[in-house]
Amino acid sequence: MGTHLITGAGSGIGAVVAERLLARGEDVLLLARDARRAAELRERFTGAATLVGDLGDPAKLSWAFGHQSLPVELDSLLHIAGVVELGRVGDLPVKAWQEQLNVNAVAPAEITRLLLPSLRLARGHVVFVNSGAGLRADADWSAYAASKFAVRALADALRAEEHGNGVRVTTVYPGRTATPMQEKVHRQEGRAYDPAQWIAPESVATAILTALDLPRDAELTEITVRPGR
Repeated sequence: MGTHLITGAGSGIGAVVAERLLARGEDVLLLARDARRAAELRERFTGAATLVGDLGDPAKLSWAFGHQSLPVELDSLLHIAGVVELGRVGDLPVKAWQEQLNVNAVAPAEITRLLLPSLRLARGHVVFVNSGAGLRADADWSAYAASKFAVRALADALRAEEHGNGVRVTTVYPGRTATPMQEKVHRQEGRAYDPAQWIAPESVATAILTALDLPRDAELTEITVRPGR
């Protein structure tokens, strides 16, 4: 049994991962943006603990974590939270760029920095749920793709830096997945949303847990998950 910290457990992939880890009897810690959200998550996920910190304001994460109890040893840090705002480069305001870069890239970097001592003690695992947009940027996806390209760089650098400390790092690149974020993307694209067309969150969760459960003699560095339909 291990200790796992999950961001983005409120819906989609993160919720499925949280449910499965709890069902296995693992110790699960869920990141919430504020105390009210933390209470909602504890009520929904029986047995889970919470940690409060706003991904949208990464500069304050160190202060927030400093006023709470962090795990001494952390077996996995699962970066699953994310935000998206589509738009052309000529139209996207600074706020849209800053929010996506903060939530999707800067906050994961800061949380990882703050929890590295705990991860090193446990010879733990950091998983970044990226996106197909972290491999290729299409029209209207500039800010989101930039944030995901940054996460790819973060993961690659972290893997090289922490390999000697026994910390494994995996990047998961899901294609379009049937989550509330995907529903929002379809609205922004002006298209009808049919979740049956896309990857089920449970399938991506299975890929994440496969990486976590791999024996210590190996490391899954990158996993690409694409719709099978």
